[in-house]
Amino acid sequence: MALFSSLTPVFIAIICVLIGVIMKKTNGEKEKRDTKSKHPSRPWVDEDLKDGTDHPLEEEEGDEEWQGLEKNVAHVPFTGEHYSEAEMIKRSQTFYELLNKRRSVRFLSDEPVPREVIDNVIRTAGTSPSGAHTEPWTFVVVQDPNLKHKIREIVEEEEEINYKKRMGDRWVNDLKRLRTNWIKEYLDTAPYLILIFKQVYGRLPNGKKKTHYYNEISVSIACGILLAALQNVGLYTVTSTPLNCGPQLRVLLQRPANEKLLLLLPVGYPKKDATVPALTRKPLEDIMVVM
Repeated sequence: MALFSSLTPVFIAIICVLIGVIMKKTNGEKEKRDTKSKHPSRPWVDEDLKDGTDHPLEEEEGDEEWQGLEKNVAHVPFTGEHYSEAEMIKRSQTFYELLNKRRSVRFLSDEPVPREVIDNVIRTAGTSPSGAHTEPWTFVVVQDPNLKHKIREIVEEEEEINYKKRMGDRWVNDLKRLRTNWIKEYLDTAPYLILIFKQVYGRLPNGKKKTHYYNEISVSIACGILLAALQNVGLYTVTSTPLNCGPQLRVLLQRPANEKLLLLLPVGYPKKDATVPALTRKPLEDIMVVM
């Protein structure tokens, strides 16, 4: 009896410790649940599509004094067009009406397109502004049928996984109303595929890395100009971001490691029986704020 009495405080202490551990574990699990509820999971996104602008080159890889550009770039006189007010209004309305006809078309004909037209629209995209005039873009034009089919095989294999496992129910359900899936017939039928790569960095003559400032934004602007140029000549496309396909397509097209795939555009004429979703665009008052 005396032994039991002497051990009682020890048992009580052990029980208290166990209770404390259990409560701490319970609270920890509750905090984890609360954190998850506060920060819902985001849709899966391809690493290649992430903007690396906020991650500068390591100091030893860059060159603080020289980036391969002329130290003193010559400036020349510039004279721009100066239209009358009436002409400006007319031109702005005409250009709007042209681009308002732009639609994402997934049913493309195999009708040939003049190669010179493709050259010119890419030249037009190359007029885009870029950070420190680094022009961090590469436009890969694919017209070989065998190569186009290999691209289709890579894209469809990964896209099926994206739809079934990676993108999540919300994303897939949002796409259902547009009747899209992982089958990409247009990658075979379109006369041209244009794959736009962002150069996340360049190379100096001494072999060191050259910073490409705002490479993602710069290439995105160039893509917008390219879409307008295609619409101007009566060609159509669908803006395709083939998730998780970048590394494989980069190898297939023999592009260097500093290039990451941003966009894939099948380019051609619509099929005679092509259809598009009956969508409307937001009115001006919903997209513009005048201060």
